[in-house]
Amino acid sequence: MTLPRNPQAVVFDMDGLLFDTEAIYREAMIATALRLGFEMSDQVFLAMVGLPPEASRAHLRDHYGHDFDVETFWIESANDFHKLSTGRQFLKAGVLELLAALDRSDLRRAIATSSRHLDVQRHLTAHDLQSRFHCVVAQGDYVLGKPNPDPFLKAAERLGVAPENCLALEDSFNGVRSAAAAGMMTVMVPDLILPSDEIRRLCLRVAGDLHEVRELLLTTTSPLDRT
Repeated sequence: MTLPRNPQAVVFDMDGLLFDTEAIYREAMIATALRLGFEMSDQVFLAMVGLPPEASRAHLRDHYGHDFDVETFWIESANDFHKLSTGRQFLKAGVLELLAALDRSDLRRAIATSSRHLDVQRHLTAHDLQSRFHCVVAQGDYVLGKPNPDPFLKAAERLGVAPENCLALEDSFNGVRSAAAAGMMTVMVPDLILPSDEIRRLCLRVAGDLHEVRELLLTTTSPLDRT
């Protein structure tokens, strides 16, 4: 399979796509919940994957009740995440190879994430990737977060490329919905959640990893060098 058009830019999600952070967030949130005296199931956690922070907080209140101290939980789980991730390499397989291919093809690329700019820069710096993206769209850069199209539309705008000429790479249901709603060619690279029938319909392809995405681009765009 090839893409229907040669992409002029690639827009990456961050957590679970570039970095293996979703598993660390899950570990941190489960540990925080136990310390605070309640349980967090996988089902509760996975429903938040790809959501912006306010939507995740609302999900927690809906599940645990409006008396639930979501701010304390949020702060403590963030602290636990930083403890678990400090000094740890969590780059996903195929990231460096895909970025190298995009460098050789001169394709522009962006990050569109629900995370804060501070967290994006922290992760990029930890893996020496600060200069590998032309722009970052993060929390505060758009009004409505994923699954709304705003993050991907803002990324296309900043890249100067029409959304339909962008390839979007996502790992979450909400991210796929956001990219597809923006009109981008969308490929899912699953992390913690396997695609549903709905998500498969929104994607051009479900790829096993970013190595497979690179091969897909190699078969679609001749400028990408296989070396």
